[in-house]
Amino acid sequence: QVQLVESGGGLVEPGGSLRLSCAASGSILKIYVIGWYRQAPGKQRELVGTISDDVVANYADYADSVKGRFAISRDSVKNIVELQMNKLKPEDTAVYYCYCYAQPHFLSGRQAYWGQGTQVTVSS
Repeated sequence: QVQLVESGGGLVEPGGSLRLSCAASGSILKIYVIGWYRQAPGKQRELVGTISDDVVANYADYADSVKGRFAISRDSVKNIVELQMNKLKPEDTAVYYCYCYAQPHFLSGRQAYWGQGTQVTVSS
């Protein structure tokens, strides 16, 4: 199966920047969508942004709340996805989860996979 491991979370002041990284490993035939979700205390998990190869190569989609501040990049050879977060706000505080929709091998269907999450706290 597919394992996702995140790194790069931490504490940052409002207006600052952080870069999250996620490495996918294991049995991977193809990753169709990879990206990030987040969950703040007391709220539902929500989309941050993803990169998809399902229809258009490297199509990036972002939540309206992060457009213009966050950017996703992907290394398809190394199966790494990164999230550059700029101009961070206190409302960006959440646990950030790496996500992918992938096919592990020829005999399997496509499945969703999640990382363990990394905490991002924006506070002065």
